[in-house]
Formats: sequence, C-alpha cells, structure tokens
Amino acid sequence: MGAAMNPLNMSEARPPQQRRKGRLQLILVFLVAVGPMLLATGMYKLQFWVPDGRSYHGEMIGNGQSRADLGIQADDQHWQLLVSAPQSCTADCRHLVYLARQLQVGLGADSSRASHALAVAQPLDAEYTDKLTREYPKLQRYPLDVSQYNKAVPDVQAPQLWIIDPHGNLVLRYDAKVNGKDLLNDLRQLLKLSNIG
Repeated sequence: MGAAMNPLNMSEARPPQQRRKGRLQLILVFLVAVGPMLLATGMYKLQFWVPDGRSYHGEMIGNGQSRADLGIQADDQHWQLLVSAPQSCTADCRHLVYLARQLQVGLGADSSRASHALAVAQPLDAEYTDKLTREYPKLQRYPLDVSQYNKAVPDVQAPQLWIIDPHGNLVLRYDAKVNGKDLLNDLRQLLKLSNIG
C-alpha cells in the first residue's frame, strides 16, 4: 500500500509547467480585477489619455456654487433656467428670457420638471413688465444682488442663462450667443441622467 498523499504537498507534486500556468492565471485574474482601477487612477492623477471632447455646450460650473452665491434668494425645487442680468434687461437679456421659456416648452412631457426665471439688478421698464405678465405668466422674477453676483462671476456683465439643479446648484452657464437646440439637448441630457426634480 503506497504512502498517502499529503494535500498540502499537492503543489509540489505538480509538474513545474502546471505551476507556472496556475501562477499566470492568478496574475491575469488580478490584472482584470485591479488593472482598470489602477489605470483610471493613473489617468486622473497624471492627466494622460483624458479625452478633450465634451458632450455639453455651455460652461460647466463645477466649483460648488449655488444660486445664493449669485445673490439670488429663491427656493425652487425644479430644474431652473435662470437668466441673470447684472445691469438692465436689454436685448440680449430679453432674448435669453424668451429662449428659457421656449426651452421649457420644448421639453414636452418633462416641462413640469423645469421652470424659468429672471434675476435682474435694475427695475424693468413698464412696457416689458406688462409683456412678461401677459406672455410669460409662469416666469419667476427675483432681484439680483450685484455685489454678491460680481464676487461669484467677476468680469461678466453680459446677461447669462444658467441651468440650476433642484438643490439650487449651478450646473451650466451660457451667454446670449448660445444655440437654442444645443442648450435644449444639454437640458434633456441632464433630466435623463437625473433622478431629482
């Protein structure tokens, strides 16, 4: 009767070629599991292979600023298309107000998830106020604290259109030259990806 094989010595009983194959498989499993994480960390830390392209058209606001940082006190639980005018609401401002309303309507079934608003530093003239009351009945209007606004957005005196999330965080910013179709695509993408608002 032969000596019983000790299970602890099984690896010694295998031929060297089989041991190498087992090690290689272990290394491959490790690389498949941990490799992508190491590569992603390296890409982020060392900034290599980072794509230059982007899928949005406005300026991304990624610094944690909120609507309150712009000098606007509001409590809206929707995605908001906010037009800011640190001076009076002239032609570019009025164009953006019109665009914000059209974008909300353009959302179709998702239009109830968004609102449109105007924050202006100077009082509106009577004629434009009447027009907004008649044609933009759901437009929210806020006073704009210019000193606060200038701290948050230095050197920007032209009207801007902001996309703001339901928590009041600034997400994207556009000037009056923005293409409405591009902006609508950005907004639709945000609503599609978001489960808030």
